[in-house]
Amino acid sequence: MRIAMIGQKGIPALYGGIERHVEDLATELATQGHNVLVYARKWYSPATGRQRGTMVIHTPTIHTKHLDALTHTLSATIHALFQKVDVIHYHGVGPSLLSWLPRLLSPRIKVIATFHCIDRYHQKWGWLARLALRWGELAACLFPHETISVSKTIHSYCLNEYQKNTSLIPNGTTIPAVAATNLLPRWHIAPQKYVLMVSRLVRHKGAHYLVAAWSFAKKQYPQLLKDYKLIIVGGSAFTDDYVEELHELAHDDHSIIFTDWLSGEPLEQLYAHAGLFIHPSENEGLPLTVLQAMAYGRPALVSNIPEHQELITDNRFWFTNTSVADLADKIIELIKNPSLLATAGQKNSQTVREHYTWTELVKKTERLYARPCTPETPLTSHLKVA
Repeated sequence: MRIAMIGQKGIPALYGGIERHVEDLATELATQGHNVLVYARKWYSPATGRQRGTMVIHTPTIHTKHLDALTHTLSATIHALFQKVDVIHYHGVGPSLLSWLPRLLSPRIKVIATFHCIDRYHQKWGWLARLALRWGELAACLFPHETISVSKTIHSYCLNEYQKNTSLIPNGTTIPAVAATNLLPRWHIAPQKYVLMVSRLVRHKGAHYLVAAWSFAKKQYPQLLKDYKLIIVGGSAFTDDYVEELHELAHDDHSIIFTDWLSGEPLEQLYAHAGLFIHPSENEGLPLTVLQAMAYGRPALVSNIPEHQELITDNRFWFTNTSVADLADKIIELIKNPSLLATAGQKNSQTVREHYTWTELVKKTERLYARPCTPETPLTSHLKVA
């Protein structure tokens, strides 16, 4: 099949869960013999042509916070309509706003949308953007031939809000090779002696809770944490003011290190040798950074939102969402118990191998692409009215 991926910023993935999802999915599809076109934004991934077996294509965009995704989706959709593709796969509810275009202009093309996250809950958006994202949710459930949800929470949300029975295909990851440690001295850290967060630095990801909790925990148990550091990997996503706020919160604590964006070997080594991975996010789809840490056999401490609880089932590794005090207490409890951390890391690795590898998840996606559809069926047939 000839498949167009639209909605992601591009590949290789520098940051962003959707970008990592698309890179891994597209690469695995190409490995299976499919011809995959990945539409990219030049400011994010400057290289075009063959990338990991896929064809990366630039189309125009207006690179602003509110117009980037929509304008790039429009230009990519128009381009894809002339490429004789069999499938157009939209990623995210924002890009899904335009999923009606190929249904209307080229009915033979199979249209798929993946509902990655309830983006309108994110604090960075104003009321107008939230309204547009709400329309995007409706579009993702109404116009495509098939809609994929990446978590049980989103699957239930689509049923309750839009009476849409989506196909549940979770995010996946690859099983990594054993990583070296030669780059860790760059940050003056040793294996197992640091806590790690990897995320875009946007407010709903909760880095400010972690910075505050880390400082609180260190004041309570200075001897326990004296050899540990907190490493925060990530940078601004139109959120420079928030990044500045985080640096101000941490300016008196030299054990907190901000690395900015990392990829490749440096990031792999940080994942592989972290003593504890922490994800304090207030809202998620199914977090790929947590899956990646699990794949490396790392224990993960997460906020107790349902999307995290799908991945981490041991409540000793949950803290109350947005609670600095509870997060600090859990950091202390876990670092006091290295045997529990080791056991949890092994369990996490096994969970990924059994349920979240792309090798199996791509087969489900292929079956969805190949499922027969009737282009002449009215678009509204996919939305059951209660």
